Amino acid sequence: MSLTAQSPDPSAPRFRVRPPANWINDPNGPFRWRGRHHLFYQHNPTAPVHSNVHWGHVSSADLVRWEHHPMALTPTPGGPDEAGCWSGCMVDDDGTPTAVYTGVDRHHAGLGSICLARAVVPEDETLTDWKPLPTPVVTGPPAGLDVVMFRDPFVFRSGGRRWALVGAGHADGTPSVLLYDCDDLADWRFAGVFLDGNDPVAADAFGDGAVGWECPQLYSTAGGDWVLVLSLWDGSPCTTGYLTGRLEPYGKAELRFAARTGGRLDHGRDFYAPAVLQEPDRALMWGWSWEAREQGEVDRVGWAGVLTAPRVVDVHPDGTLRVVPAPELELLRAAEPFATSADRRTALPEAYDLTVAASGRTTVGLLRSASGAELTVVVDPDDGTVTLDRGDWPRTGREGSGPIVVRAPAGEVRILVDGSLFELFVGDRATVTERIYRRPDDVAELVVTGASIAVTGWELVPPTRD
Repeated sequence: MSLTAQSPDPSAPRFRVRPPANWINDPNGPFRWRGRHHLFYQHNPTAPVHSNVHWGHVSSADLVRWEHHPMALTPTPGGPDEAGCWSGCMVDDDGTPTAVYTGVDRHHAGLGSICLARAVVPEDETLTDWKPLPTPVVTGPPAGLDVVMFRDPFVFRSGGRRWALVGAGHADGTPSVLLYDCDDLADWRFAGVFLDGNDPVAADAFGDGAVGWECPQLYSTAGGDWVLVLSLWDGSPCTTGYLTGRLEPYGKAELRFAARTGGRLDHGRDFYAPAVLQEPDRALMWGWSWEAREQGEVDRVGWAGVLTAPRVVDVHPDGTLRVVPAPELELLRAAEPFATSADRRTALPEAYDLTVAASGRTTVGLLRSASGAELTVVVDPDDGTVTLDRGDWPRTGREGSGPIVVRAPAGEVRILVDGSLFELFVGDRATVTERIYRRPDDVAELVVTGASIAVTGWELVPPTRD
């Protein structure tokens, strides 16, 4: 089933990954197999609420045309995952794709187990059949650490061995990432605390609000740096952060992460639990964007959540994050742009890809409400800021709807809009992900004022198959 054949709700993204209906949250296990990208995700197939969590599954040959497959993981009655197949990753285990995931049983109180499921027919490029192992490889956190949150395994390679990270939180409120040696996927050995919230670089980058670190992800760069991606939990999903550093040997057979810098991964309010795919020449990232409207409206339309566009992530020489849209997204651009200059008002479609380069302070207007309020992006290269101002477009959530100011040395922004999903790229230095829901009397119109150099916009359309 094509991702374009979904709900008629005008707020529904048409080109990003989401199920045909009901709930989606964390992306899981991005994986390349036999020429296709596979992507899994947390999914409740029965309602647009977080419950009854399965693993949904899509795949693509080009990162823009996604095909739905049957459910990959389903809770097993009486099994270690009977209350949910929660987040994890995908591993090529000697030629057999293997899901490594968090199993939640009916007694769940924050502590998951680490479970495996293997592809039944590895030769099948669609990977439609999966068989869970009946017994977890790790039944719970290591003794003696007073761990009260334990979930989200992520497997990586270093020094010729296979290791795994697990997100954790401790009874005293300290978040951490735990390390396991899992060179043999069936035999896991606890290898210590990889990093925790007492680390001075982490404390400076994230503050002290998080009591757990979820969904740890790790990718390497051509320059030898490693980037640790974390989702900050403060009793609820809060925000996301990254740390750049090195892997260092520790003791006889362990590793530790030596952080040198870090910051906020995405500056928006509707982005969480990103998953990373390490490819030979790049790293790709998808995040989850939750709904920012009332549950009654979510129930009415029958769907909740969407995954972001794939992003290529790296680091700059100073250790700060480098992030740009995956180049494959240009396949969604219409043959001709709908905007090529800043000297006229231009109607905006429901899904578009817009680039604005500015030599001085420039205001990009995108929506106008009946009251005259505007949704704007202000680019100020001299001040080194980009500001997203939502005007009077409300959102639910504890952070409110106020303007977001990103400090980054950028004179260019790229804006990807797909229904209610708004993704702002500040040069290659920062991103802002927000959900913005058009109302029936809103006017979607591009108005650019100020010292702009170039404006180009394309409507997003289904790509023509070769």
